[in-house]
Amino acid sequence: MLIPLRRHLVVLTLLACFATPALHAQPQPLHTASQQELDVIKVLLKQESAWNRGDIDSFAQGYKDSPDTIFISRQLNRGFAGMVDEYHHDYPTKAAMGTLGFSELEVHPLDEKFAVCIGKYHLERGKKEGGNADGIFSLVFEKTEKGWKIIVDHTS
Repeated sequence: MLIPLRRHLVVLTLLACFATPALHAQPQPLHTASQQELDVIKVLLKQESAWNRGDIDSFAQGYKDSPDTIFISRQLNRGFAGMVDEYHHDYPTKAAMGTLGFSELEVHPLDEKFAVCIGKYHLERGKKEGGNADGIFSLVFEKTEKGWKIIVDHTS
């Protein structure tokens, strides 16, 4: 019962963090990144690389393989397996996947086991494959036995 309560607290903390226009604020001054921040960023760099190779299954390894994993975009989706199936459906070819780039990444540690990452994405692809896409995202990460994994993804 502690895990669901802790997740609710993490989600509430995330919502509180985004009650202010964080992405429109002045850039934060340079600082030395903690190991936790670097480890979270490494997950995103691996995802970006996997996506750009056309490898959805490797991209998905950045997420926690759990029925509790949440992905929010046009609708609320729960569960790792369903999310991976949806990625395969929405991006059936490497051309449809295009080239993904992340930018303006900010990692906000919540404690030793949880962190929030916000940032922007840009997807470059031809008009025939859906055209370019840009947006912002917020991710909640959990430190698991298999490393840092995304447990909540809100992308718009």
